Amino acid sequence: MNDTTNELVENMPREQRVGQLLNLIETLHIADEVANKGYLITSSELADLMDINASAVTSRGDHWVWRNWVVSRVRREGNQSAIRFC
Repeated sequence: MNDTTNELVENMPREQRVGQLLNLIETLHIADEVANKGYLITSSELADLMDINASAVTSRGDHWVWRNWVVSRVRREGNQSAIRFC
């Protein structure tokens, strides 16, 4: 985070900061379950989980790291791609 972002976060009410942390923990639990169960998810589902644009996911290549996981693009039938966390 940059200085401006840090300042904005520090000036948020405690309840809002805790709410953001709870949302982050829920996101990490979802990602952990996807990884542990070996589920395949679509690029758009991963983008929703990461709260970014789907094109940002598809432009990252076939193997990259997001937080604690290695994200791998898997080719499936009909040349559709799915994402796997490891």
